[in-house]
Amino acid sequence: MIKPIHRKASRRAVHQRIRRKVAGTAERPRLSVHFSGRHIYAQVVNDEASRTLVHVFTTKKDGILGGETARANVANAEKVGRAVAEQAIAKDIKRVVFDRGGFIYHGKVKALADAARAAGLEF
Repeated sequence: MIKPIHRKASRRAVHQRIRRKVAGTAERPRLSVHFSGRHIYAQVVNDEASRTLVHVFTTKKDGILGGETARANVANAEKVGRAVAEQAIAKDIKRVVFDRGGFIYHGKVKALADAARAAGLEF
């Protein structure tokens, strides 16, 4: 019998494999991204101290989208990438490790990463 493939379960398994190799330190924290069906979440995390240093997400009305329609699309991913980079640089964080969260490096993930690089983050 063929087992059904569950997309969420397979993404979580990929994310666990990535997290075994990728960890944030004080010198180089981890830029973690997550995409739900409607929202985008990005945070810069120091895993040694278990602290979130910077976070940007699209769920609040006064958040990055400024009351616009919240959608997890490429345009909003670019806005979140720029915003997380600006906030990280304001806290003197210039180098990060990118954690794509088990998502394929394509589309929204690539747009967020490219926007963060363009805004000054190095990874």
